Amino acid sequence: MLAPAHRLALILSLIAPLAACGKDGGKTDTKETPKAVAPPADAKPEGSLDILAWPGYIERGETDKAYDWVTEFEKQSGCKVNVKTAGSSDEMVALMNQGGIDLVTASGDSSLRLIAGKKVQPVDISKIPSYANVDKRLQDAPWHTVDGTHWGVPYQWGPNVLMYNTQVFTTPPDSWAVVFEPMDLPDGKPNKGRVQAFDGPIYIADAALYLMTKKPELGIKDPYELTQAQYDEALALLRQQKALTHRYWHDATLQTQDFTNEGVVASSSWPFQVNTLKAASQPIAYVFPKEGATGWADTTMLHADAKHPVCAYKWLEWSLSPKVQGDLAAWFGSLPSVPTACEGNALLGPDGCKKQGWDNFDQIKFWRTPVKTCASQPDGCVPYATWSTDYIAIMGGS
Repeated sequence: MLAPAHRLALILSLIAPLAACGKDGGKTDTKETPKAVAPPADAKPEGSLDILAWPGYIERGETDKAYDWVTEFEKQSGCKVNVKTAGSSDEMVALMNQGGIDLVTASGDSSLRLIAGKKVQPVDISKIPSYANVDKRLQDAPWHTVDGTHWGVPYQWGPNVLMYNTQVFTTPPDSWAVVFEPMDLPDGKPNKGRVQAFDGPIYIADAALYLMTKKPELGIKDPYELTQAQYDEALALLRQQKALTHRYWHDATLQTQDFTNEGVVASSSWPFQVNTLKAASQPIAYVFPKEGATGWADTTMLHADAKHPVCAYKWLEWSLSPKVQGDLAAWFGSLPSVPTACEGNALLGPDGCKKQGWDNFDQIKFWRTPVKTCASQPDGCVPYATWSTDYIAIMGGS
């Protein structure tokens, strides 16, 4: 977990770009929107490419030789790939603010902030031939397309799943209640100190999603669009959860260690951790709970001051190849942005996409930045800056 001072610095760095979202929820003024300018087709590659990504997103076979979509790219493009990882969207925004990055795999709770903060630039999809093969549900998604301008290329998507220990839960849990409510688990022991929560303000949406079913009288229509009263209920639930929580996780590797060595038996997680633990023969599985799930649809975005745009555009095209998309989905436990990647991939298998939740797309509440003026609440919603301040306080015990 980040030290409090470091965490505060990260959050403070978000205030300016978040404020720039204004009252229309992250839409930029089309009069000020820069045009997408791709490098000339015959431009010489710069020889290097710096990518900021979620852990497990950019693999070169160092963990498992079968999973390598970097080496061949480097051979074909002449661009050496350098990767920096981040464990949360807030950390990604902070690192993008610092610069020195060409591309970032941004989730929906950071992409509009990056656009509003002018940290990314539009992409010319006409210079990315494989864009035509992107899932129609993602091609013009609102977390990367503003007023018809594309600010990135879809990468992968998936749900935030409920990961659990199969020796404790001999029958799979079917509700997020096991991480939010105090209870005895099937092994007869309390869940206190044995569950985890995500280390990021966007997790407030997970509490709100649970309350949509638990307390329908609250009238929550969208977990990212909360009135003050609804928001207060979500915070109360999270304060209750604080007493149960072993740790707030953002480091995928550390979470796998906690499930292996620290007695943690249930938590929100990504399929990546599930796959990692199962590969290590740990008694781990996951479910898509009855309340549904939040999730992420990540977009590869180009930094406004990218030093290696030729290599960046080459990667944007490479990233959409069915082989890369399928291999990545197999490795991370995610879903590809290119539907044909679900077919004929040896690592993913014939039913890989279906097993990993391809049909759950419409049941996932994809991450996005909460804003003050929102569609479902005419009197306004609690904005992300407030979410950030309050969630830090909850993790600190307030």
